[in-house]
Amino acid sequence: MVMAGAALAGTAYSIYSGERAADAQSSAQNQAKAQADKQATAADQAQNRANQKKPDTSAILSAAGQAGKAGESGTMLTGPAGVGANTLNLGKNTLLGA
Repeated sequence: MVMAGAALAGTAYSIYSGERAADAQSSAQNQAKAQADKQATAADQAQNRANQKKPDTSAILSAAGQAGKAGESGTMLTGPAGVGANTLNLGKNTLLGA
């Protein structure tokens, strides 16, 4: 009977010890995952800092220069001379339209 009790106590301790080991392993895995996530985030941030997007200033200046060649009032529809006053006249002479 003493042997059965000792065997039962040994089995109970083995189960308890196994559960504690499983809990410790699970905790260690969670910590490792959290650390890996932190390192991945830091690596992404470092990559983004190294490869920052910069504006293409030469293209912007070139586009502005080309737009300046069209004149002050130039658009694709009117050109640099603008719209002629006679083309806007609808055939009526009013104070508002003349």
